[in-house]
Amino acid sequence: MSNKKKKKLTPTQQEYHDFAKMREPKRPILKNCLWAFFVGGFICLLGQIIQNFFLWNFEFNERTAGDPTVAILILISVILTSIGVYDHIAQRAGAGTAVPVTGFANSIASAAIEHRSEGYVLGSGSKMYKLAGSVITFGVVAAFVIALIKTTITLLGGS
Repeated sequence: MSNKKKKKLTPTQQEYHDFAKMREPKRPILKNCLWAFFVGGFICLLGQIIQNFFLWNFEFNERTAGDPTVAILILISVILTSIGVYDHIAQRAGAGTAVPVTGFANSIASAAIEHRSEGYVLGSGSKMYKLAGSVITFGVVAAFVIALIKTTITLLGGS
């Protein structure tokens, strides 16, 4: 609580605030950070293993192996979300599961599963994009602007 807000509290409110602060359980910040680091690292390691699988067993190069790798990571995330496992992992690991692409897939799948009782269009279809709509819109607009710049440079005789 900021100092400005503390000054506006009555003595009884301040006493209660101090009492609540004493009773609040201490958070294991270092432990939480380590969990997030190792779970996020494990997700990235899994992605690297999948990418190496595509590199070694199919005729992919490093550039082309990325697309199926991301697709499989998204598929794994959605499957784990649908059976309720991903949420338990995310509760323990926090931001370690939210940062990679699997966290984004989890948020979309969770919203779709949560609102499925409202129907496919007005429930799952609309609610899952409430969270992801801004990310998808930014991606589409950024891709359009980059394509426009690249086309303009090509038309002007650049490489």
